[in-house]
Amino acid sequence: MVLEMALIDVVPGRGKEFLAAYGKARPTLAETPGCRSVRMTQGIESPYRFVLLVEWDSIDAHLENFRASERFTTWRGLIGPYFDGAPVVEHFEDRG
Repeated sequence: MVLEMALIDVVPGRGKEFLAAYGKARPTLAETPGCRSVRMTQGIESPYRFVLLVEWDSIDAHLENFRASERFTTWRGLIGPYFDGAPVVEHFEDRG
């Protein structure tokens, strides 16, 4: 299992719109083959900052089944307009 972490800054004042768009976009991500779970969190001290946590079967499941597919285009089209800069995306593995 691989954990994808995406740090997303949203244009200040557009958090509610972003969350509404995320609600529409979430099934596109969550129903991707190899996606195990999806969770979005919002900063308390910095309410314009969100962290997306996605569990994948593998990095390939993320990159090939989602990023290289029309699903990603749909996903990004819905939530991308609210980004304040490019998200920072990294992958992690459990180490015990």
